[in-house]
Amino acid sequence: MNPTTMEALFTLLTSIHPLSEGLVNHLAKTLRTKSISKKQYLLKAGHISRQICFIEKGLLRCFYEQGEAEVSSWFMKEGDVIISVESFFKQVPSYEIIQALEDCTVYYISYEQLMYAYMNFVEFNFVGRILTEKYYTLCEQRLYSLRMHKAVERYNDLLQNDPEIIQRVPSKYVASYLGISLETLSRVKSK
Repeated sequence: MNPTTMEALFTLLTSIHPLSEGLVNHLAKTLRTKSISKKQYLLKAGHISRQICFIEKGLLRCFYEQGEAEVSSWFMKEGDVIISVESFFKQVPSYEIIQALEDCTVYYISYEQLMYAYMNFVEFNFVGRILTEKYYTLCEQRLYSLRMHKAVERYNDLLQNDPEIIQRVPSKYVASYLGISLETLSRVKSK
């Protein structure tokens, strides 16, 4: 694989911590590319999340099914890392579903390859910890918002912090993500 096609990923990783030449060479040889068409699934419920992906291009949605309803839990776009957290780190079947909302290109490595990189390249542990902290913090902020903010505040937070989501994601998924009905979202948007 040509390392120049992975430029955004290496820029992200080196912005966290300098990478040794050995790690860069290892990742360049190990990383694979996958194209995911709009509406295609990266992961289905009941399957094990075996790969950690970096999104080069496109937008994916994580959701789970609750009866007839789909509950959107995350939207990840260019520059984000995406996995089903519990399934990936415990290597157990996922309750989450990950689906492309746009045509996507991702770079990925397997769980085993990630563990190998952690064991053999000490600096990669630092990178992994910083990324884990970032996404854990985002998760905590989201849970706080869902528990403590009214619908209009949740919408305004999303509009202020990630307006691309509102522009790129269908309203029914945004409403589900915010924990409100489509009708409530329409009213909030009109204010």
